Amino acid sequence: MSVMQEFKAFAVKGNVVDLAVGVIIGAAFGKIVDSLVGDIIMPVVGLVFGKLDFSNMFVALGTVPEGTAPTLAAVKAAGVPVLAYGNFITIALNFVILAFIIFVMVKQINRLKAEEAAAPAAPAEPPPTPEDVVLLREIRDALKK
Repeated sequence: MSVMQEFKAFAVKGNVVDLAVGVIIGAAFGKIVDSLVGDIIMPVVGLVFGKLDFSNMFVALGTVPEGTAPTLAAVKAAGVPVLAYGNFITIALNFVILAFIIFVMVKQINRLKAEEAAAPAAPAEPPPTPEDVVLLREIRDALKK
């Protein structure tokens, strides 16, 4: 079997396609969580802790030129290496929220699967009586008369 045939057989398996769909949806969901953390949660956390802006929390690892604004973007634009621990805090919070949401989703899916497995199946209707048995019964009933 050639490499292309093996790759085609591998790529069209259901698990690979499911994985690809999961990765695409996960990437889109990650952007939603980034927005949730950056635009909703972190401003509230910053407000609670005294108008703290996590995005501008950094330590300059070099000399900052005179006249440079004390923001992360300005210091980076000046070419100064920085340790942006505020950005790390934001990304770590993104991860915790995303992991919790995935945990809740998997828990719900497992609960639904358990309910489905535990639900009693509707009693199946008995299969129709074969035609030869019906005919034999009719003959029997006719002979009884």
